[in-house]
Amino acid sequence: MELTLHSTTGGQGSVNLADGVFGVDFNEPLIHQVVTAYLAGARAGTKAQKNRSAVSGGGRKPWRQKGTGRARAGTIRSPLWRGGGKTFAATPRDHSVKVNRKMYRGAIRSILSELVRQERLMVIDDLAVEQPRTRLLAEQLGKLGLEKALIVTDQVDENLYLAARNIPGIDVCEIGTVDPVSLVGADKVVFTEKAIKQLEGQLQ
Repeated sequence: MELTLHSTTGGQGSVNLADGVFGVDFNEPLIHQVVTAYLAGARAGTKAQKNRSAVSGGGRKPWRQKGTGRARAGTIRSPLWRGGGKTFAATPRDHSVKVNRKMYRGAIRSILSELVRQERLMVIDDLAVEQPRTRLLAEQLGKLGLEKALIVTDQVDENLYLAARNIPGIDVCEIGTVDPVSLVGADKVVFTEKAIKQLEGQLQ
């Protein structure tokens, strides 16, 4: 597969990519499973409430069982009472779902292939700024015609990250931290040539 290689200087070239990574069929059930598993793994799962045994107090029976005319009660910490415990109290839990490595890589390949078909994937020769200035990066993005995009680089570039964080709709990440949710949700995904070659090697 051959894609256009864009440049911030205005020139164009081409880059050859493997059909087994960027030309596979769209597997919606697999992508859905991987995306939901990724989102589930990001949940904190720290929600906690107290049941009737965890609430302090209530050790003495409020009144005797019979003869008062009131309903029988064994503790003032009953869920029916104000200040009592929760009937079905939430407890901390782990929401993570296991996803096999083969499934994860297959989903990433399917997502990348669909981005190519929808013309939402762009490859550029390089994207760097000499200083962490938003104006410098905005000028380069303007030449490429990008307003909202996820920029993926082969390594951490602090100047690029600092310059992009003040531009709405522009996110920067390195190839090791790219995830399926970011790829699916981005209007356009921009890879540097080194980054896309590195990702191709990981997915083959």
